[in-house]
Amino acid sequence: MNHGSDDRVWREILEFWFPEGRSLQIDTAVHKNHWYWRMRGGADSEITTRFSKLTAEAAAGHLDHWASDPDGRLALIIVLDQFSRSVWRNSARAFAQDPAALALALEGLSNGHYLALPTPWFRIVHGLPLGHCEGADHLDRLDLLIELRKEIAVQAPGHLQPIYQSLVKQAHDVRTVIAAFGRHPHRNQLLGRPSTAAEETYVAQRQFPHLRVFEG
Repeated sequence: MNHGSDDRVWREILEFWFPEGRSLQIDTAVHKNHWYWRMRGGADSEITTRFSKLTAEAAAGHLDHWASDPDGRLALIIVLDQFSRSVWRNSARAFAQDPAALALALEGLSNGHYLALPTPWFRIVHGLPLGHCEGADHLDRLDLLIELRKEIAVQAPGHLQPIYQSLVKQAHDVRTVIAAFGRHPHRNQLLGRPSTAAEETYVAQRQFPHLRVFEG
């Protein structure tokens, strides 16, 4: 792709994933509904229809050059971290792109791309791989994610701050899970790994942080 066509695809992804656009005057209820749509699989069907081929290209590393631009990097994180979960839902492949998405997120934090993002919701999505990707440093990354989300919540417009405080709480809740189990137990069956008795109890309760966000 040339830069012009790359830019067009980035815009298509960002406009799809962020229907609120870039205006900080978004209505609170509308914004919360957008978060529910993003975080609870409401976009699965349209992602699969519109972006399956693109997601496969990104997973194969063919779109890595997007990371030279802050918007391109964010678009690629969305594809690898979010679209993968829709396109390959209920399979191990849904999580196979997590290390690549994490590398993009960490590099964006160090090279200024994260700070170049203009809205709280852009920055939240940029940081998602820090909590999603399993690994030995997971707790340290969650500590970083919590601090980033605290900054986002403080800087968000006043009428939106309760939403972003809830996302701080969600990151704390994820940290509690990882501290207890060292991984995301709800993935065990799909990834073909045995669960401990404690993990089986946790999964049976279905109190997963990503399903409880915004509930106080």
